[in-house]
Amino acid sequence: MARRKQMNGTPAETEAAFYDALSRSDVDALMTLWSDDEEIVCIHPGAPRLIGHAAIRSSWEAIFARGRVHIQPIQLHVTLNLMSAIHSVIEEITAIGHASQDVHVVTTNVYIKTPQGWRIVVHHASFAAGHVSGESTQIATLH
Repeated sequence: MARRKQMNGTPAETEAAFYDALSRSDVDALMTLWSDDEEIVCIHPGAPRLIGHAAIRSSWEAIFARGRVHIQPIQLHVTLNLMSAIHSVIEEITAIGHASQDVHVVTTNVYIKTPQGWRIVVHHASFAAGHVSGESTQIATLH
């Protein structure tokens, strides 16, 4: 199946598009942000490693089928070089329509620069231990 890829000039634009697609439960938009490489990896909190487009798409479809979730990145640490970027993000997750407490997740998003723009190659999320406070952004550039 041919996928239309959106051009993203920076890793930050790809990440913004990723969280936007999550907020809309739009699996098609979400999957256009991933690299064409079949070795892409996604790990949801407490879940096994998923490799490849089909497995990753299926997992997000199952998550979206359970109802809308609001995922807000509240802290970001960026490591960037010419061809790759690593974003360490604290996410605040709220299940919309549920009275449960917010959950914090520590996520690593890895992006590579391709001829089509910046693409996701790894999304690895795990439950955050302890208290998460404040918003901060740190950027480290490596060359």
